[in-house]
Amino acid sequence: MTLAIDGDRLLSEIETLASFSDAEAPAVTRIVFTPTDLKARAWMMAHCEEAGLAVRQDAAGNTFARWEGSDPAAPVVGTGSHIDAIPNAGKYDGVVGVLGGLEAIRGLQRNGFRPKHSIELLIFTSEEPTRFGIGCIGSRLLSGTLSADAARKLKDNDGNALDEVRRAAGFGGELEQVKLPSDYYKAFVELHIEQGPLLERQQISLGIVTKIAAPASLRILIKGSGGHAGGVLMPDRRDALCAAAEMILAIESAARTSGTIDTVATVGICDVFPGAVNSIPSRVRLSVDLRDTDLGRRDRVMSTIETACYSIAMERRVSIDWELVNADAPADCAPSIIDALSESCRKHQTKFLSMVSRAYHDSLFIARIAPVAMLFIPCRNGYSHRPDEYAAPEDIVRGTLVLAETLRVLSE
Repeated sequence: MTLAIDGDRLLSEIETLASFSDAEAPAVTRIVFTPTDLKARAWMMAHCEEAGLAVRQDAAGNTFARWEGSDPAAPVVGTGSHIDAIPNAGKYDGVVGVLGGLEAIRGLQRNGFRPKHSIELLIFTSEEPTRFGIGCIGSRLLSGTLSADAARKLKDNDGNALDEVRRAAGFGGELEQVKLPSDYYKAFVELHIEQGPLLERQQISLGIVTKIAAPASLRILIKGSGGHAGGVLMPDRRDALCAAAEMILAIESAARTSGTIDTVATVGICDVFPGAVNSIPSRVRLSVDLRDTDLGRRDRVMSTIETACYSIAMERRVSIDWELVNADAPADCAPSIIDALSESCRKHQTKFLSMVSRAYHDSLFIARIAPVAMLFIPCRNGYSHRPDEYAAPEDIVRGTLVLAETLRVLSE
């Protein structure tokens, strides 16, 4: 029997999952541990159980759905992604990897295949940083990148601690129990939309990821001196926002001059106090996202930014303090899984592009404990994290088919 994907069912399930949302369609908002998130999780678990998978959840809410292999003691072959969504997002980010992973397993079941290594679908908790200010909480805990003690200190914007919120959502047990052993996975493959325009521009069906860039997150606080917009003469000013403007351009320049297009830097938040048109800004907070595929280069750019802080502070007569929120290491994808993905593409006569993931994903942290790789499908205009995020049905089905073929090879 030929390995095949039920595209109609898969696409219908993507639409249904998008209906679990706190935003009006076509936008999707699904914040971790909210009632909407819990309803979506329950719907997903029901579909996994319907497929004959054994479902369990850990203390952080990570959900595992296992198709038992003929050798239960052998390390697991994993696939999956996340279903939480930032406010005003689209319906494909993360979801394609979860529902595509489920359909890949069902396709192998229909094909009569019996794996030696168990195949497990993993739905990660809180890939998005929306609620607790840090992304990939579930995979960070699974890999030991985030300690249980550090996780317990995380709070949402309302001051609710992660530990309280997850227990109220029904996830008991201790966070120390979440970390997986280093020999748990034989391989882990994540299917995902590209969230960039390269595949579409080059009209290539699939991307095989060889490296995953990692973020460093900074908070910068600039303090100047406020005053009446009409009463303080220009020579006397210590305008925090003017200093912030120079700082933002210095951050952009540091990324642009790193020597590669793989360095990217973004100032996504600029919070100005007091925020009145006739008052000189006395305080500005900046949030910075810095990413690269090379750890040394990223850290050199970070050092350049830190030097700019000192020089701008002196020139502008302001104080500039910065805090490193996190600095994760990039990951290389496993050659063995890259080869399996490449051969699966060739078997199904699908052209592919070897590429870098500049967005980070849960696979970045699973790479700390297991061989990983990612498979990208195109998304229109590279749009993601917005309601008009779109992946073509044929690309979703094609990616799921190659994923299924790869899971078959890896689990034999």
